[in-house]
Order: sequence, then C-alpha cells, then structure tokens
Amino acid sequence: MANQSQLLLVDGMALLFRAFYATAPSGQFMFNDQGIPTNGVQGFLRHLLLALNNRKPTHVAVCWDMGAKTFRHQLFDGYKANRAAPPVEMVPQFDLAKDMIEAFGIPNVGLTGYEADDCIGTLAKTMHKTTDVSIVTGDRDLLQLLDQGIRVDLLQKGYGNYRSYNQQMFSEDYGVTPLQYIDVKALMGDSSDGYPGVRGIGEKTAVKLIQRFGSIEHLLDQLDLLPAGQKKKISTDLDMLRLSRELAEINCHAPIALNLDEAEYVGIPDTFVEKVNDMGMKLVKYDLVQLRWNKMDQTRQIAGDISR
Repeated sequence: MANQSQLLLVDGMALLFRAFYATAPSGQFMFNDQGIPTNGVQGFLRHLLLALNNRKPTHVAVCWDMGAKTFRHQLFDGYKANRAAPPVEMVPQFDLAKDMIEAFGIPNVGLTGYEADDCIGTLAKTMHKTTDVSIVTGDRDLLQLLDQGIRVDLLQKGYGNYRSYNQQMFSEDYGVTPLQYIDVKALMGDSSDGYPGVRGIGEKTAVKLIQRFGSIEHLLDQLDLLPAGQKKKISTDLDMLRLSRELAEINCHAPIALNLDEAEYVGIPDTFVEKVNDMGMKLVKYDLVQLRWNKMDQTRQIAGDISR
C-alpha cells in the first residue's frame, strides 16, 4: 500500500547546471533589468514546476552542494579535479536559485562537507518506509538509491521528460541491482568525477563481473577464476578499486534531517509569484499560467503582468 505522504526530493545542482548549459552555448543568459543572468534559474524552476505537476507531492525539498570541497576530496585529491570553474554567468545564479526556493516556502537542504547526493540519499533512506519518495535528477549516480518506496525520475532532453525507475525497472535495464550498481561504477570508474576505477575495465565488463560474482568483495575472493588479463588489471589497480568504491557510494548517513512540517507543499505562494515578478522571469510567469497552479486571482495577476 502506498503511503499517504509523497516527498519530492529535487537535485538542485543537477537541474540548475542542466538548465544553464542548455542555453549557455548560444549566449542566451537572459539578463534581467538588474543585470543578473537568469537562464539557469529559470530553467531550473521550470523543471521544478513540471515535477510538481507530474508527481503532485505533499512535501518538497531541494538539495544543494554547499561548497567545492567534501569528504571525498579528503579521500582523493583527484576527485572532480578535471572540472573547470563555473562560467561567470553561472556564479550569481547559485544564490539566486536558493533565494527563489526560499520564496517558494520549501526547504533548501545542504550540508558543508557533503554533496547534494548525500543529502538526498540520507533523507530518502531515512524516510522511505513511512513516506513515498520521488527523486528528480539528471544524474545517473542517484539510481543506486532505488529502494522500496523510492523512485527516481531521470531527466531526459527538454522539459518534463523523464525516464522513471523503480527497483524492478532498473534491474531489467541495467542487469544488476541498485546496490550492485555502486560496484559497477567502482570497477569502470567515472571520468566526470575524476576517479579511474580499474584501467581497462569498461561498463560492459564491469556489469558482467558483478553479475557473475555479485559484488567486488566476492570478485576479489575469486580472482583466480578470471582470465589472466582481467586478473592482472584488477590486481594492479586494487587500491584504486577500493578507493573508487568508497567514492562511488552515496553517503546515506549524513548528519542531516528534514522537518516534514516545514516541507509541506500546498501550492505556489504569493511570495514566489512576487519574487518571479521582481526578478523579471518571464518564462516562469508563462509556466505558472500554463500549469494553472495558483488560485484564480493569482493566475489573473500573472496573466496581467505578461500582457503589459
């Protein structure tokens, strides 16, 4: 039986970056009258509004990274070292996005030293037995969180398009369980996050190895069963494999909690509509009208603003 409460956890970092880079190559930074670029924030808010319309949650929270360095950087200096600093047009949009969520009246969640993924994982695993949890993200890493009562909506191209996963659908697509996916990532590495895994082991081979042995632990216990080439690769990169396994796993025990009363969602508040107007976010105004979220007087107010 489904729980009465429906918690939507939004991967703010993934959605904001995706929205920014969707328009940045063409130079459409959408500066408002105050000279602030808003392309990323407007796209992020469009993703949020469509997710609310799609999932119709009773509670919502948005999770963020809280700085450049986390416990993973302490484990491995090369973690995300290959990522360039965000463009100057992106920098002011981090705070603006959080300001918009604050005006929305739903929690911004983040913890210094941890990633947004860790916050999402901790909240999802803490609450999924009493609350149905949906995660909206563009990051496949969060698929490892799939569980009874936890689903992941993985953003596809455009707005409002998802590939939705539960445990069974994931296993059918990937051939391993969500937890085994962590071991697959550890073996194959992640070039985006900057950890190599085992050199020479790609995704297909990693999946086959975990399907055969069940886990990295069992694989290492039976290395002699592998072909000489695979055995040598894994033996050579054994320390990096163990480190990659630690880096790949989302920390679901971060010291963070969510007050559900503060995360209750009952509709779009006046404070958000006013903030949208103040920041000159025309795309978001249009979405609010199209989705018919607000009370009729709010809808008329927004429609009037657009026609001016």
